[in-house]
Amino acid sequence: MMTVVKVGGAVVENATSLAQLLDAFIALPGPKVLVHGGGRMATSLAARLGLKTTMIDGRRVTDAEMLEVVTMTYGGLINKRIVAALQARDVNAIGLTGADMNILLANRRPPRDGIDYGFVGDITATDARALQQLLQQGYTPVIAPLTHDGQGSLLNTNADTIATEVACALAQDDKAVRLIFCFEHAGVLSDPNNEQSVIERITPDSYRQLRANGIVSGGMLPKIDNAFAALHRGVGEVIITSPDHLNAGTVFSIAEAL
Repeated sequence: MMTVVKVGGAVVENATSLAQLLDAFIALPGPKVLVHGGGRMATSLAARLGLKTTMIDGRRVTDAEMLEVVTMTYGGLINKRIVAALQARDVNAIGLTGADMNILLANRRPPRDGIDYGFVGDITATDARALQQLLQQGYTPVIAPLTHDGQGSLLNTNADTIATEVACALAQDDKAVRLIFCFEHAGVLSDPNNEQSVIERITPDSYRQLRANGIVSGGMLPKIDNAFAALHRGVGEVIITSPDHLNAGTVFSIAEAL
């Protein structure tokens, strides 16, 4: 089985949780791809440079100056730290953005409802063949949340979306693809104050009920939407979990329980 793991900024920006994640990641069987975020570190660097960060519905408004910040942070510091840490664990990792090997092509998002997100990209094409070539040669791709427009401009793109698109593209050639969203909790929680309240399985029907009851909301919604989108597009398994237990957590299914 091939595995795509997406790890959020809260994990990669903490040395202990990142070490846990990487140890669990390398223990996964078969070829692997790691997609990472790093928004809080980008926000911190922007503040040190005197730049204001504007977030709308969890998305970073990315003007030309902010694009430089996220490129330095995502494609540079965070990506290369992860690559170096994997090399120290005898994993031959290679750090990539969407522009490398043309793996992630995107269009600049047009203004919506009067909001101009700037250099934010919506993915239009994913080159699974390039990633397969790297995997077959024994490399482990580590992908930063940056795409490109084919005209010379990098674009800031949501890491959950990138992981979903990569997993779906790989699933076209190999149906045995698993997608894992890794963040700071053990899974989707029914009680946000209780780490033991992990919801073991979510189906479309139970998701609708969880939303209606307000149990899942905010930033968890796009993660779950991406999980179901991946399953409908051929990914075999989707899990949301914590850095140290990549084989456990909340499992998603498009089949309702009998």
